[in-house]
Amino acid sequence: MTAFIALMAASMVAAPANDTAADPQRSSDDIIVTGQRSEGTDSYGVKTQRTATRLPLSQRETPQSVSVVTRAQIEDFQLNDVNALLATVPGVNVLAGETDRVYYSARGFDIQTFQIDGIGLPFSFGIQTGSIDTAIYDRVEVVRGAPGLLSPTGNPSAVINFIRKRPYRELHATASAQYGSFDNKRIDADVSVPLTADGSIRARAVGALLDTDSYLDRYSLRRWTGYGIVEADLGPNTVVSAGYGHQDHQSRGAMWGAIPLYYTDGSRIDFARSANYAPRWSGWNVIDRQIFGDLTHDFGNGWTGKISALRKATSENDQLFYVYGNPDRATGLGIQTYPGAFSGETRNLTLDAYIGGPVTIGGRKHDVMVGVMRGAERYRQYSSYDNSAIGVSLPLDSLFDGTFPAPTFPTPYTLSLDVHTQRETVYGLVRLNPADPLKVMLGASYTHASNSGYSYDVPTSFDAKRFLPFVGATLDLSPTISAYASYATIFNPQSEFDANNRQLAPITGDNIEAGLKGAWFNGLLNASAALFQARQNNTAESAGFDTTLGRTIYRGIDARSQGVELEVSGQPTTGVQVTSGVTLMRIRGDDTTAVRTFVPRSTGRLNLTYTPQGLAALKLGASLQYQGRFYFEPGTLSTTTGQPIRITQGSVATLGLLARYALTDRIAVSANLQNVTNAKYLTALTFDQSRYAAPRSILGTISVRY
Repeated sequence: MTAFIALMAASMVAAPANDTAADPQRSSDDIIVTGQRSEGTDSYGVKTQRTATRLPLSQRETPQSVSVVTRAQIEDFQLNDVNALLATVPGVNVLAGETDRVYYSARGFDIQTFQIDGIGLPFSFGIQTGSIDTAIYDRVEVVRGAPGLLSPTGNPSAVINFIRKRPYRELHATASAQYGSFDNKRIDADVSVPLTADGSIRARAVGALLDTDSYLDRYSLRRWTGYGIVEADLGPNTVVSAGYGHQDHQSRGAMWGAIPLYYTDGSRIDFARSANYAPRWSGWNVIDRQIFGDLTHDFGNGWTGKISALRKATSENDQLFYVYGNPDRATGLGIQTYPGAFSGETRNLTLDAYIGGPVTIGGRKHDVMVGVMRGAERYRQYSSYDNSAIGVSLPLDSLFDGTFPAPTFPTPYTLSLDVHTQRETVYGLVRLNPADPLKVMLGASYTHASNSGYSYDVPTSFDAKRFLPFVGATLDLSPTISAYASYATIFNPQSEFDANNRQLAPITGDNIEAGLKGAWFNGLLNASAALFQARQNNTAESAGFDTTLGRTIYRGIDARSQGVELEVSGQPTTGVQVTSGVTLMRIRGDDTTAVRTFVPRSTGRLNLTYTPQGLAALKLGASLQYQGRFYFEPGTLSTTTGQPIRITQGSVATLGLLARYALTDRIAVSANLQNVTNAKYLTALTFDQSRYAAPRSILGTISVRY
């Protein structure tokens, strides 16, 4: 951690020698009206982003913490799925205890909002099911802190915004093939073509196929991703686009839940890194389909308006194997089975429209943005259980054999959940310019959120309206350094139930942060130092598994996280690209005791590439990811000592290396080595089961561009 902090401090106080260096991004990389793209350059930074406020602001101008993962970084480190990508983002933790379901956190709290081009609804049940391929995205923007202005329901942690690839006006084509450890095979292709001679109508198609085994016994994953978009100029200032995205995630040998970690006496169970209790028939089958469209118009004089629509349809058809209980050290007995079959359908439609631009008042130019958003989602889940396969004892010495026979799940399945959720929001922001160095933001959203339906025969219902203010300010202290501060509030209805089958009340909270930001090299290098406090009341936290209902039960806790974040991103000198960050925090409850202890209190990220001068064909890189100690207390007592049981994962750092060489202007080969030191550690402790992370692995890639 000392090295990370030293790097942050040096970057904050030492500006590059030449702040007027040429911008390597070509003007042709800008998309008329619809924005900019990061692909086509080696840059690890972008000049502006709209995720935080809808206004095209630089990171220095934004009074919140912003991180960007560009296309160059995705391709350099082969961040082919969202879990690998977010694990490199400063301040973000990927908590993947299960094989196919993942929690994400920032500043101590769950990230529950993924957006696509700025719109989207929170996850159903606060968890991402199935993997997400990054082949179709230009970049990913992460705004840490309460995202209440533009994501009016969600935790005060962060919002993740996936920016789709857009068509070029000229012919572009790329393809790559990969092979690596554990029979990891992946191919992808990306073609953008003009449909008219002048490129005023253009199209782009992207496809990716992953077929891989795993370091876990019997686990395999096949994921197919397809994407197509057509874009047309309706005039010199208007662009309309429409497209379709499709992803099919199919796993085998998948765990529902994870591996029991301790004996009844509280001592840890020793199992191999490859250990997996799931039989081959257990797997998740998740299909995600998206139809989207938008209309963007430049009104002139800096005014832009956009109307967007996103229709998502997600289907699941899973046959899963769960185990619960803890073994006795002497007999190895105490683990029991709980298989289940599920099918589910999620349908949601999100509409968003906004307009923004400058106004002149009192001889000074200010910025205004107003918009409306409406989202509706219906989630239905059907379940089936073979009672003869439930509660069967599995001795520890045969737990990992994976030989449990496939149950006979009765048909038709029973409708166990049917939930309809709606969100309606009006939002707005004024960015005042009272003096050249000072900008003040005053914004708010007014949200009506409602929910109806039932979950396992229990009604689920809420209807609430909330006004969520946002205040922010930036003050230029020098040509390269600014001070900033912001305050945002949060409101988040919850769908979880407690042990008494009562739906948890909505989360309320806020986020306060202040710090310094710097920008050099015409915005190509950015650095920030932030102090933050995030407060959250009634957050759902796992309190065990209800075998009668076949679902996790939760309790609500109040928590406050306080900490410091340091971040550097971009190009500090010729041939070097970097993203790096450090987060140090504490999370306390109302009685000052530590809560959410399964979240690491300290994290460090360093992703660095170097291209030697005079040898432009070669690129070398390293990725260092650090997380501090974390633990989980399941609330049970040791059968020998009578003391509370605690499961602890110590601090760990993992190192990745890359080497890339361009054989010609169009063909390149590369190799990525992950977990170089072969560190062995648990992936998460969000509940009292987990698994070990992947060992050392290598991935080779050959890529072609036209």
